[in-house]
Formats: sequence, C-alpha cells, structure tokens
Amino acid sequence: MNTEQFVCGIEEEGMRLDSFLSLKLPDVTRSRVQKLIDEYVFVNGKKAGKSLKLKVGDEVSVTLPEAVEAEINAENIPLDILYEDSDLIVINKPQGMVVHPAPGHYSGTLVNALMYHCKGELSGINGVMRPGIVHRIDRDTSGVLVAAKNDFAHKALAEQLEKHSMKRIYKGIVYNGFKEPEGTIETQIGRSQRDRKKMAVLKAGGRRAVTHYRVIDANGGFSFAEFRLETGRTHQIRVHMSHIGHPLLGDPVYGPQKCPYNLKGQALHAEVLGFVHPSTNKYIEFSADLPEYFREVLKRLGMKEWILSEKTL
Repeated sequence: MNTEQFVCGIEEEGMRLDSFLSLKLPDVTRSRVQKLIDEYVFVNGKKAGKSLKLKVGDEVSVTLPEAVEAEINAENIPLDILYEDSDLIVINKPQGMVVHPAPGHYSGTLVNALMYHCKGELSGINGVMRPGIVHRIDRDTSGVLVAAKNDFAHKALAEQLEKHSMKRIYKGIVYNGFKEPEGTIETQIGRSQRDRKKMAVLKAGGRRAVTHYRVIDANGGFSFAEFRLETGRTHQIRVHMSHIGHPLLGDPVYGPQKCPYNLKGQALHAEVLGFVHPSTNKYIEFSADLPEYFREVLKRLGMKEWILSEKTL
C-alpha cells in the first residue's frame, strides 16, 4: 500500500476533506476519494467524515490500497461494439444484460464480456468488480454505454458525468397521456425508506435529480417520450416518471405489476451518448436504434416507429 501525507495550507483552509483530497489526488475520481475516506483517510491521526472542513496545519494521511486482481471470469460473450480505440469502448447493451457482477449475477455480465474482449485493458478506478465501468444502465434498459480502458480515460469521463456535460438521451414508453408536451422534473432522489431495494423521490435528503422530457407520440393510454438526463441518479427516469403518474411500461418495480404486452422489463432505451474524448478533446456522439421488441410494441400501440433522425432535445 502507498501512503500519501498532505498538510492543509492557508489557501485551502475551510475546504471539505473530500474536495481537498480530490485536489491533491488528481488521478483519483471523487467517488473513489469518498470511498477511501471511509477506511483509509485520517486527519491528525483520527478518522474524519468527508464533509469535515479543514484548518491550516491539519495533517491528512491517505493510504491507497494496491489493486487486487479481479476474481471474475472473462467470458466470450458477443458484444455490439459501436466504437473502440486505445482509451475506450462504446457498447450497445442489450436488454437483460447486467452491467457488472453482483450477488446473484457473477457471470454473463457486461464486465465478463469486456474482460474477454479487452484482454485486461480496462481501468481499475472503480475496483475489481467494476473494471472499466464509468457509468451503468439498468439490466432491463438497453442502449449505449461507454467503458474506459485506462485510468486516465476513466477519470476524464467520470468528470464529465459529475459536471453533467455528457449528452444522454433515452426513449421510453410510459402509461397515460401528458397534459403538457414537454417539461422538466427536478427533485431529490435517494433510497426509499419503505423498501431499501428501491429509489424514491424524497422531501429531505437524497441527491438532486433533473430529467427533461418531451412527448413524441401518444395513443390508447400510453405515451412514447424522449428523456434527456441532466443528472444520472440510480433509476432516475423510472422514479421520475412514476412520481408524476407516468410509470414506464414493463416496469413492475415502479409501475403496475402486470404488463399488458408481456415485456421482459421496462421499455426504456439509452439511444444517444455524447462526450468529449479524453485524448483528442473532441466531442463525439454515438447512437443505437430502438430494439426490435420496442418497435413491435410501438406498432401494436399504433404509434409510428420513430427513428434516430427524428428531432431530439
């Protein structure tokens, strides 16, 4: 393990501990810094919380644990690769694929597939269970996702996510018609107090979540809509749509238990992902067509099979 020692100077007085460490450890993401604080950071020899405000002369010690070889099997799982270079890989993830290993899902995940395809060339910032994973989309949500092949690219992409500068557009089918053709939902989202496996809109606590939506078509008690994420909280679109009375079709967690179209999960597709490339500093954008099952539902609802060239937010 490698231990770093820092002393708070006059210009840094009043900074939060997590902000101070993010400044001192430029190659470590903020989320990783916060995890380090839980176990490996001491201020003046004592444990401290991330929100501690430092004073001049405070001594901050942080131990950086050595990377551990992931005990995850590489699996030869076909991938729909939209783009790949030495820094990153962009995938069109199918509905039903889990992004990273977790209890009950230690094989068949995107990580298993990436480990085989990239042959060990994946970033290690998010730990051994999530090599290369910068962001995730739910198992039953399909669409575009980027993974990092090295820590430099991972940090650059993570910073864009944190600053909400990544372009992320989804399309989904929801229950009920909208009174307004477009709008913005802004709430606090956090873990549900009634069911810890679910997320919820909270009156106090949680994290700020902003979703912009636009109705594309509607028919028979359902609406086809586009969603642009300003933030990226867990289950954000699903929670926000349920919150305003428009749960996603096929989502038994935040909507009706029974789905009239026998779907395998929520009708939600990550259609567009755009970001600045870590090495070239040029903006690049990727898109993936709606899956066939999604188009079939639109047909059955009597809605047009809208394509990617249709105007987006």
